[in-house]
Parts: sequence; C-alpha cells; structure tokens
Amino acid sequence: MNKKVKTAYVCNNCGQDYAKWHGKCDSCGTWDSITEIKISGSSKSWTGQNRTLSAPPVPQLLSSCKSETMPRTKSGFTEIDRVLGGGLVRGAFILLGGDPGIGKSTILLQLAARFSALKQSVLYVTGEESAEQVSMRAERLQVISSAVRILTETSIESILTVLTNDKPGIVIIDSIQTVFTETIESAPGSVSQIRESSAMLLRHAKTTGTVFFLIGHVTKDGSIAGPRVLEHMVDTVLYFEGDSSNQYRILRTVKNRFGPAGEIALLSMADSGLHEVTNASEFFLINRHEPQIGTAVAPILEGSRIIVVELQSLVNRSHFGLPQRVASGVNPKKLALLLAVLERHGGILLGDHDVFFNIAGGLTVSEPSIDLGIASAVLSSFRNKPLRRDLGCVGEIGLGGEIRPVVNMKSRLKELAHLGFRECIVPKPSGSADWYSNDYGLTLISCAKIADVQHVLF
Repeated sequence: MNKKVKTAYVCNNCGQDYAKWHGKCDSCGTWDSITEIKISGSSKSWTGQNRTLSAPPVPQLLSSCKSETMPRTKSGFTEIDRVLGGGLVRGAFILLGGDPGIGKSTILLQLAARFSALKQSVLYVTGEESAEQVSMRAERLQVISSAVRILTETSIESILTVLTNDKPGIVIIDSIQTVFTETIESAPGSVSQIRESSAMLLRHAKTTGTVFFLIGHVTKDGSIAGPRVLEHMVDTVLYFEGDSSNQYRILRTVKNRFGPAGEIALLSMADSGLHEVTNASEFFLINRHEPQIGTAVAPILEGSRIIVVELQSLVNRSHFGLPQRVASGVNPKKLALLLAVLERHGGILLGDHDVFFNIAGGLTVSEPSIDLGIASAVLSSFRNKPLRRDLGCVGEIGLGGEIRPVVNMKSRLKELAHLGFRECIVPKPSGSADWYSNDYGLTLISCAKIADVQHVLF
C-alpha cells in the first residue's frame, strides 16, 4: 500500500508553514520565498515519539524548582571559553556560522582534541568530507593522536542510533545542511529538513545532556542558511568574521543563553591551526607610537571587555560633482550624520570633500562611544595635522553638537591608562559624575560641545 503523501508550503527565510502557496510570506514579508514540500503521511514526527498518555507532565511552581549553578567545562582556549560564557554547559546546543574557508571545521576539530584530552568523549560527525580528509586536517593541526572519534553519516536516524549506543559527551555536526531525516521527502539542506533534523538533535541534547556543535552554511548576505527559526532554537550562535584570505579571524557571540552576548575572540590563522591573540588592543593599535594624520584612538565595549581601536579617516577635495562618503566598520548613515553635525556645529565645510573612514583591523562597531573619535579623525585629516601622541577620545555626539558620556566610563579610562595613554578627551561631567573624580593616571580634557574639541586636539 502506498504511503499517503501530504503537501505543505514553507517559507525558506523564516520557516513559516502555509496550507497553500503565497507569493509573499506574511510572517517575514519576503517575496517568492515559499516552496512546496512533500511530507509522508504515515511517518511519525519526532515530537510524537516516546509519548505516553498515561503519564502527562505535571506543572511545577517556579519557587519549587532548584536553582543550581551548572558546572562548565573549559577547553583551555581562553578566548573561546570567553565567547561561550565561561565554558561548555551540559546540554548546550551551539550553532557556528561563517564564510567558506574561514576556519569553522578547523576550530571545532581543535576544540574536539582539547576536550578529548580532558577525558571528554567527543564524536565528530561529517557529512561533507570523508574520514580520510578529516584525518588529513587533523594531521596538519597536529591532533591526529587525539581520542576523537569520527562518523561519516548524513541520516539523522542513523546518527541518533549511534549517539544512543555510544553516549558521547560532545558531538560536532559538520554541517547541519548535509543531514536529513527520512520522515520528510525533501532534499537535504531544505528548510523542512534543517528544521526537523535540528529539532531531533535538540531533543536528544536536552534529554541526555549531550553538548552539540552545529556548523551552519551562510548565504551570500552573510546570514546562516536555512530557516531563521534555527537560530531561535539553539542556545548559542557564534559567527566567524573576517576575510578568509586574511591572517586574523574574529569569533563573535551573537546569542548566548549561558553568558553575555557580544563577546569576541581574536584568533590568528597559521599552518598549525587557529591560535589566540591575547592582547586585542595591541592588535588594533597599529600606529600607536607614530601618530598619523587622520588617525584617532577610542576605547569600545565588546561584550564584557574594553578594546582600544584605531579610527582612520581620509578627507580629500572631491573632483566629481557628488562627494563620496565611504565607511568601513561603521554604519555609513552614522558617518553621514556625524559629518552633518561637524558642518553645522563644528565650523568646517565638508560639502565639496570626499570622506573615507575605516576601523583598523576589520572590526565592526555599532556603539555610540566612538562618535568623538570619528569626529576627531575627520578633523585631523581635514586640518592636515596629526593628533597629539597618547591621546584618546571617548564620548557620544548629539545632533545639537553636544558631547555626552557613555556607559562604563571608568572601565574605558582604566584601559587607556593601562596601555600607557596620558590624555583623554571626555564629555563635560555633570555634578554627580563619579567617573571624572577618580585618578586613572590620565589627564582628562572635558569638552561640552564639538566646537570646543578643535582647540584641544592638536
């Protein structure tokens, strides 16, 4: 007897289900993203397995639930442990995304070897490469002698059978787009396959306490391929940033249920794998001891730590009708807004000049604490004068040209003093500002308006 086949329509962008085809998804607003999938009517969904109607779940009072600190397993990679929130938590479900060739499989194979050396049972499941190819990478990374076990399989039912029998503590899936479940009649990598396969693995992780690392492909716009619901299902989302042709990589925590989001790890790629760069501020400060025209320094907050970055600007007279505004590392609209404030309240005319801006090291910053640093770099390039040596800038600029304080002023000033800076331009403090009265070993230069900054920069 033939299986009864049901048809469903799923949005490739957000995973929303529909009974019939639509041109536009009502959930995410994307056009032409709804595709048809076929579901076997006789197959059982994973949510219905092992359910017994005789023993329904019993709700509990929130006050009666035990609140115990979950132990964390550290890998020995200080930078990686930081982005994970201090180490691995039992039953964690972690998604790692990044461009092709940036080092996703490399870092997870290195982590697998580290955890196996700590007597953790690690299983590496690969659906893209053969076991021989993975062993070649392990030999290059000098971890071929580790106790990591490898499984070449793409069927989610077969993978779960192995996990049930062997009971590994840590499982790496490389990648989630290659695995499939036989209960859905669609190709691996489709929205329904990714969603259902991830849900089956998630259920196993939460019921057994197994830690899962999932490698996710990314689309051309840099987002993880598959339904957006995948990022909501997992506990932690990690993104690899940077150019695959560059030596340095940035691993950023986008979401973390077991720690702060926004943490970054700075890594360096070598023949033997990825290595930690412990002093991030020294890496981003390229021209620290030789100030250049159009360069300013500002402390930023990334997760729970302060990083001092170098801001670079080039202001040149435009030879075309429409001046260019090019920004790398910040939102171009942010740069345009600050240039308008400089023209209105700073007393300089930039309407016939091209302005190019860059944050050294390839870092992307969205917080407003670098506003004063951006304005200082633009003023330095426009005046063709370098800023004073060992001078930092921290503050937010308002539309009225006023300079405002930002959060964690104490920590930012302490980091500047720790790196040997001697001066810092700060907002004019209010009467109750406690950060201004402390002695950091810095000379604090307060400015209330952007027009006052030009007199103290050079």
